[in-house]
Amino acid sequence: VETREAGDGEDRGFRRREEEEEEEDTEMTLKYGAKHVIMLFAPVSLCMAVVVATISSITFYTEKNGYLIYTPFHEEGATTASKVGDSLANAAIMVGVILVMTVFLVILYKYRCYKFIHGWLILSSLMLLFLFAYIYLGEVLQAYNIPCDYITLTIVMWNFGAVGMVCIHWKGPLLLQQAYLIVISALMALVFIKYLPDWTTWFILGAISLYDLVAVLCPKGPLKVLVETAQERNEPIFPALIYSSTMMWFVGMADSDPEAKKKKKKKKKKRRSDMQAAAAPVGATGGDEEGGFSEDWYESRGYEPTRRPNRGGNASDASMNSEDARSAAQALANGRVSPGGNQQQQPQAQAQQQEEEEDEEERGVKLGLGDFIFYSVLVGKASSNGDWNTTLACFVAILIGLCLTLLLLAIFKKALPALPISITFGLIFNFATSNLVTPFTDALSSQQVYV
Repeated sequence: VETREAGDGEDRGFRRREEEEEEEDTEMTLKYGAKHVIMLFAPVSLCMAVVVATISSITFYTEKNGYLIYTPFHEEGATTASKVGDSLANAAIMVGVILVMTVFLVILYKYRCYKFIHGWLILSSLMLLFLFAYIYLGEVLQAYNIPCDYITLTIVMWNFGAVGMVCIHWKGPLLLQQAYLIVISALMALVFIKYLPDWTTWFILGAISLYDLVAVLCPKGPLKVLVETAQERNEPIFPALIYSSTMMWFVGMADSDPEAKKKKKKKKKKRRSDMQAAAAPVGATGGDEEGGFSEDWYESRGYEPTRRPNRGGNASDASMNSEDARSAAQALANGRVSPGGNQQQQPQAQAQQQEEEEDEEERGVKLGLGDFIFYSVLVGKASSNGDWNTTLACFVAILIGLCLTLLLLAIFKKALPALPISITFGLIFNFATSNLVTPFTDALSSQQVYV
């Protein structure tokens, strides 16, 4: 009977510890979830702001003097039906091309053709950082009438492109890598705005949102298969495709499987207990007033041994000795090592630092560069008409949609598409503001009525 009661007590204690761990995980999710929402708002807002500023100040990206090869129908018909038909055909072709390229990438990743994928991404980054950036810089210099010789321009472009290639495809400061990812997203969005027909752009935004929904949530969707394969292999998705709020090269992607997370937590707890056991002094018995630290232990580590007061001594002296022992133990536990304990404490500090880096990586939120691109395309296209009410409405709508997406991510704890909610809100706000709000405010302004 006593054995059974002891077993029931252990089970209750184990369940209580599990409940406490779950409550702690929930608190950490809320804390770091809000933190990473803000950390994603800043780059998304910056990318959209760069595109809007460029569209507003440089006419090159609003002039239609050519189209992409993926949009063979140029909306030359005079009727609305013909324009809608051409736009639907262009959107279907564009989504089909994206689907084929995504499936091709998944097949390459499935069969571990990493060199081919790296070569493909490196060529794309080279074209964006050198060719498109050169065109952009030339248009900026021309728009603001800034003289620049070709030697200086060559040096600037070489340094800009070379540093970007190193930061994106190898290693570099986190802020610099994030800045380059924002720049190439903005450049790609400007290319889409310039070379896509007007009506086709809106149809492509709606079609790509539906495609993103299917590709991520369907059991055999290409993006879902890609993410699951990367999680099974414990490998990170390529940094050239993903914007991350934390470092991309420390460890692999955080596994979304709850069982895997529990196993990982148990391993970390076991590692922490092993480190604490290894850091415990050999002479510590825990039975005396000095916290289990003997005089020999103090002398071997360079501390002054504290004398234990006799029975007739002052009680405050005894408490001070005990406090000294505790402060010494706390100093060692925090990594402030004594002269004799450097070799013992360095591995523990390194292991703790590695564990903190792993925790920070698991809490990091990742957003595909395609999401940056299409967010910026929507806001940039809205700003091309010169209506700031529509531009600001689309800007706010995309941020609201992103916030709701991250809220659903915290609830469901699995990969979710970031385009559908934001793009849907953006399209609704765009057409509602341009067709309802702007005419209403113009009518009020013409009648000198102010609300």
